[in-house]
Amino acid sequence: MSPVEIGAAAIVGLIVLIYLGMPIGIGMLFVSFVGVAAIRSDLISLRMLGAVANDSLREYLFAVVPLFVLMGLLVTVSGVGKDTFDVFERLLRRVTAGLGIATVFANAVFASITGISIASATVFSRVAVPEMKRHGYTKKFATGVVAGSSVLGMLIPPSLLMIVYAVLAEESVGRMFLAGVGPGILLALIFSITIILLARTRKSFVFDSTDDTADYTDMSSLTMLRKSVPIVALMLVVLGGLYGGFLNPTEAGAAGAFGALVVAIARRSLNAKTFWNLLVETGQITVSVLFLILAATFFSRMLALSGVPRSLAELLLTGPIGPYGFLILYLLLIVALGCLIDSISIMLILLPIALPVAEAAGFDLIWFGVLTVVSVEIGLLTPPFGISVYIIKSAMDDPDLQVGEVFRGAFPFVLAMLVCVAILIAFPSIATWLARL
Repeated sequence: MSPVEIGAAAIVGLIVLIYLGMPIGIGMLFVSFVGVAAIRSDLISLRMLGAVANDSLREYLFAVVPLFVLMGLLVTVSGVGKDTFDVFERLLRRVTAGLGIATVFANAVFASITGISIASATVFSRVAVPEMKRHGYTKKFATGVVAGSSVLGMLIPPSLLMIVYAVLAEESVGRMFLAGVGPGILLALIFSITIILLARTRKSFVFDSTDDTADYTDMSSLTMLRKSVPIVALMLVVLGGLYGGFLNPTEAGAAGAFGALVVAIARRSLNAKTFWNLLVETGQITVSVLFLILAATFFSRMLALSGVPRSLAELLLTGPIGPYGFLILYLLLIVALGCLIDSISIMLILLPIALPVAEAAGFDLIWFGVLTVVSVEIGLLTPPFGISVYIIKSAMDDPDLQVGEVFRGAFPFVLAMLVCVAILIAFPSIATWLARL
């Protein structure tokens, strides 16, 4: 077999192993080892595995992963998410479907200090959904809004997916964070417009009753200010430090984690046992992410050795579909895979193959990364996988809530995300202008 045929067989083998239930990281290491051994030799394969482990995980940059994960977990237990929703509820209660829009913007702000979609889905399913139901919104719409807006957690920086993409694409994490700001604001605005249109054209979808007789919690300006201080302070520390050039991503993660720890202690929401559990969970998430990055790096080098990306670039870019035909096929494949496997796994499987093609096509890799993250996040809302939907179902602990009901509620936001992808394709500067400053 030629090297290209061995590389293609390795890709097919990986897909088969995943289908049979093998963990993706182990499957990647296995097919990569066998692929390099078939192309060169067992000795070269062993040496490359050792080199990959050394090269891919020793960088100072990787300290950013546990720091941002820890910050997100600390923020989640400190009650900052509820305060964020309370503030936006007070500001937007008189707007049409105001609680839905408040949920979107609260999620956007919460995303800027967590970076994990699952955390957003967990917090706001417990905070926003009961409040919306109390004010006459349908359960389907309330859970759909939370599921849809939770995806902002992986787009607005700091974002775990942006870190993974930056490592695989060898791009600056700081620039990737900056690139997520414009698209994150755009997506929040599109979600808000979607909610307003639904409230005006499909009232039965949004409201159980158009007469909202429930009382709103009174909140003075001083209380709003008090609730806003921790949120604004953490945003200034993390995002201000990053965008102002005072902190690199790892330092910003450390400052944010320390700030979140101070907030949690000040609010007395953290005891020794809870803190230990958060540290253990941080370690588990970090190790799983770094192991997957190691496996994906080995897989990428095996493919480069086989020549598959180069052959694929020549086939796709010189054929009738052209660069943008390749881009559309790539994004559609991401959305399809999102129905079956998780976000990070999709990126780890596809990016080693797609990045060389995208580079050969002359695409801006930062813009390409933003499109990848938005498309990957669509998979959080689509059946049968739709992890955000299942997180909401689990967090709600409502036996009358059906999973299908949440999927139906989230469907308009899937369409909104597709619109966002189309706009980003038509106007790449939305994603690149800030990152290129």
